[in-house]
Amino acid sequence: MTSLKGKTLFVSGASRGIGLAIALRAARDGANVAVAAKTAEAHPKLPGTIYSAAEEIEAAGGRALPLVCDIRDEAQIEAAVARTVEAFGGIDICINNASAINLTGTLQTDGKRYDLMHQINARGTYFVSKYCIPHLKNAVNPHVLTLSPPLDLSPRNFAPHPAYSVAKFGMSLYAMAMAAEFKADGIAFNTLWPRTTIATAALKMIPGVPDIVARSRTPQIMADAAHAILVKNAREFTGNQCMDDIVLFETGVTDFRGYRVTPGDDALMPDLFVPKTMPQPEGILV
Repeated sequence: MTSLKGKTLFVSGASRGIGLAIALRAARDGANVAVAAKTAEAHPKLPGTIYSAAEEIEAAGGRALPLVCDIRDEAQIEAAVARTVEAFGGIDICINNASAINLTGTLQTDGKRYDLMHQINARGTYFVSKYCIPHLKNAVNPHVLTLSPPLDLSPRNFAPHPAYSVAKFGMSLYAMAMAAEFKADGIAFNTLWPRTTIATAALKMIPGVPDIVARSRTPQIMADAAHAILVKNAREFTGNQCMDDIVLFETGVTDFRGYRVTPGDDALMPDLFVPKTMPQPEGILV
């Protein structure tokens, strides 16, 4: 399979950033996309709502269903999944993209921030997957793709920001657990992570990071890597922890310069949680 034409995607956090980029890439194939996010009204500092995302998806060639859905609320997830099935007749692909980040140490992390990260990242991923799975069982080539890091349990990944790290790695643990749990059903569960920082609106909001943004890649690299995973045979490609450039290199991509925010030879900013056991492909243009 090389296209997502006619497939239905349920994408959490699809109103902007990487989630929207994945949705737009699928829309160019002619896919249906449920835009599940809590942003119904424009944020004063962050662009994009579920409605503006839906307009972009339809302009790209897809069909869109904007859904107000706070994935901290199990009932909202259940209702959003039901509306997606009612509108499009089923669900073929679940994208666990919604996430919260706060890079603070133990003494600097308050209960509100801790709960937000764990409720959205690990818990939200769990319940979005749970309510999509019964419909994925009826799909042809069903996939669940979670945007979370490879399971490298080195202390360097946890010591600087334990609460965020545990919440984020929890997403990957659930993906790997469900890959085994639902293997007989033919549902693929994989994770995807970027080698470099990705220039999203959320990244641009962090104080003092203009240099990081300039040394980042665009969300399009994650969208293209996600597409390459989602067209794979679900029964044959499951339980994998993927890195964006490795996925694309395996499809034949060797020139990654077009994904840069700023053209040039400046060193790109490595993202968090990139394992030393997953080196950059040799011989590529970055």
